[in-house]
Amino acid sequence: MRASLIQIAVDEDESVESRRRRVASLVRDQAGADLVVLPELWTTGAFAFEEFGNEAEPLEGPTCEVMAKAASDAGVWLHAGSVPERAPDGTLYNTSLFFSPSGELAASYRKIHRFGFDKGEAVLMGRGEDLVTVRLPETIVGVATCYDLRFPELFRGLVDAGAETLVIPAGWPERRRAHWTLLARARAVENQAFVLACGTAGTHARVPQAGHSIVVDPWGEVLAEAGAGEEILTVEFDPGKVSVTREQFPALKDRVL
Repeated sequence: MRASLIQIAVDEDESVESRRRRVASLVRDQAGADLVVLPELWTTGAFAFEEFGNEAEPLEGPTCEVMAKAASDAGVWLHAGSVPERAPDGTLYNTSLFFSPSGELAASYRKIHRFGFDKGEAVLMGRGEDLVTVRLPETIVGVATCYDLRFPELFRGLVDAGAETLVIPAGWPERRRAHWTLLARARAVENQAFVLACGTAGTHARVPQAGHSIVVDPWGEVLAEAGAGEEILTVEFDPGKVSVTREQFPALKDRVL
């Protein structure tokens, strides 16, 4: 299976509309991949809190439309990162969009764990409630977003739902980059699953981003890791390694809690 993680740099001088067009072109360039992954809130920047309300869109809004076409043109499964969604009742959500190679919106996921404590996303956005998996021909993908990475019980729930590959878009800050790498590897090891974690580059609202998108195998080995700038990280991996790992070292069968 071939996956491409597009580590987008969010430039405040680039309009959201221009960024959508540019990113759509990058997705089309990945024709031949099985799965393409974008970062969290790449339309606005994960730390540009003041822009969430201004740039919020319906679930099937302009980003959905542009990304659906890009997925169809490239013939790839596309995790299009997340967007600030405005629900019909006015509530904002940090919502991920997942498209099939035909351009169908196969799934959406509203982020469950909101970052910011008593400010930012935590107070501006509603909390998602549902775990989401997507069945690809090669693997079952479990979907999470950024701050979710710190909550292992969410990933246990995804594994119980059949997940073999965990895909995590993020806007992770540079000052906590060591945690990003550590937690991505931990989630892979404890769940005996592949982890594909795609971050942003650049600076969002004066917050430098970690970049360093990473792909980890079920034994915790790093298969590929990006640098700090905008980059496309492409890796080939065998989804069958999940079942082999779980058979060879059946730790998940010993779960008590």
